[in-house]
Amino acid sequence: MLRLIDEFRPTFESKGVQLVTPNVVQTLTEAELIDILPAVDGWIIGDDPATERVFQAGKNGHLKAAVKWGVGVDNVDFAACKKLGIPVINTPQMFGEEVGSLAVHYVIGLARQTFLIDRGVRAGQWPKPAGISLMGKTAALIGFGDIGKATARMLDVFGLNVNVYDPFASRTDEDEMKYRFYGFPTLIEEADFVIVTCSLTAETKHLINENTISKMKDGVRVVNVSRGGIVDETALVGGLVSGKIHSAALDVFDAEPLPEASPLRSFERCIFGTHNGSNTLDAVRRASQQAMKYMFGFLKLD
Repeated sequence: MLRLIDEFRPTFESKGVQLVTPNVVQTLTEAELIDILPAVDGWIIGDDPATERVFQAGKNGHLKAAVKWGVGVDNVDFAACKKLGIPVINTPQMFGEEVGSLAVHYVIGLARQTFLIDRGVRAGQWPKPAGISLMGKTAALIGFGDIGKATARMLDVFGLNVNVYDPFASRTDEDEMKYRFYGFPTLIEEADFVIVTCSLTAETKHLINENTISKMKDGVRVVNVSRGGIVDETALVGGLVSGKIHSAALDVFDAEPLPEASPLRSFERCIFGTHNGSNTLDAVRRASQQAMKYMFGFLKLD
């Protein structure tokens, strides 16, 4: 939203709202937020640490409401908001198609190693790695919310068998016909691709770990477009070193940006993103309009 903020300024100005727009790439620190929030009435939250300390600082000043831009809410202390009487909401159902298409893009990239070809050609080489076909392969899809459902639909088009893991998923009769639903990690050993599209919760923290990786087939490919904390990076590195995991495509990490010293950087067959799965102009506009609508409602400006 910040990168398109000039497009949204007239909307805020029409409501008599003055914007505070920090210069930030990914997140502000707690200290920076505690310095900023007491002076503002509303906070549109990105991936920033929206902790009780931060909300308390805001409440001590003028903060009246908050909106979490986007779907993921693992960085927001909703209990603190309730305790402090600060209304808060996120903007769900915004990015299913965008993040789902990136997940499938990663599946294709890992299957055909197109990124290695690109790197080789740029370096003056002419590599021809043998990939694997998608038709008839099996994907273990962890999470069947808006993003997971979009991902499953696209995988089905490419002829993959889709095993879904989500105990809370709503599903239609058509879903039951197209996909197979299991409790994790039942039949995880069947999967050629393990794709993470679920929320980060206490239950999903390090769901992909040394134990679950050991149950996977040799040469499995792992994709994560959700939250870094769902995959234990130490276990992932171990799987890559041993060859249990052929390669991984990660749009998210435990620490973002990915630290220079991260051992993940040494694996040439891996694809790395910048927590950018939802970032299309269309999706940013859609989510930002919804966030503004919620904020103006909280501040009684609608």
